[in-house]
Amino acid sequence: MRILRTIAEVRAAVREAKAAGRSVGLVPTMGAFHEGHLSLMRTAREQTDLVVVSLFVNPTQFAANEDLSTYPRDEARDAALAESAGVDILFAPEPAEIYPDGFATNIHVAGITEVLDGASRGPHHFDGVATVVTKLFGIVQPDVAYFGQKDAQQVLVVRRVVRDLDLDVRIEACPIVREPDGLAMSSRNVYLDADARAQATALNRALDAADAAHRSGERAGILPAAHAVLADAGIAVEYLELRDAETLQPVTVVERDALLLVAARVGAARLIDNHLLRGATR
Repeated sequence: MRILRTIAEVRAAVREAKAAGRSVGLVPTMGAFHEGHLSLMRTAREQTDLVVVSLFVNPTQFAANEDLSTYPRDEARDAALAESAGVDILFAPEPAEIYPDGFATNIHVAGITEVLDGASRGPHHFDGVATVVTKLFGIVQPDVAYFGQKDAQQVLVVRRVVRDLDLDVRIEACPIVREPDGLAMSSRNVYLDADARAQATALNRALDAADAAHRSGERAGILPAAHAVLADAGIAVEYLELRDAETLQPVTVVERDALLLVAARVGAARLIDNHLLRGATR
């Protein structure tokens, strides 16, 4: 595995691979790798010839009061894990490489960025995500890019960017990877102390309860079932909402596939999770 720092180096490596007829897979990350990240890398390894992983804590998607300065960073550990997953290139640029002096372009996706995490974290968040992902697509020119379904809203935003800007890349959303007790794997889980770690399992249990209510034919009891589990665990949510799985429009009855999404602060961590509820019509 090669660790590359510059856009020019990555472009040269990709150009060589494509000249040889090799396909390119990209896994965009902010590092602090866990099994969720590694599952994306392994899927990319199975499906493409050249696997590129970006390791870049993107400053433009953090607000001033968020955890940019404390976000977990350990490049040596991440590099060893990426290499063990079969990654060919780890692209680990400095911020100035991605955002040089005078950088003044912003990608904004209207509508789906204004709800859920967009409402909780502010409009800068998905603007930062859309901008850096668009830059990475331009740099790496991947055939396929891999994202985790835990960040379901992010996946929809990236798909919209690709569609609206006619970018020639397929977006592959990979399943959420969970701890044995159901907690969705996240780099921010390291912020949880023992008590908060136990409390955090209520997020997935709440979604499971809502899913069970849905599968039993409940129509009005889906959200109350989830709220009851969270209240019992002493968790106050930022949001717990049922949204159309493609448009993120609010839904009250699951006729088409819907996402049940939750965000909450547990101890020192802000955590998100979601379940897909299957609709009767697809």
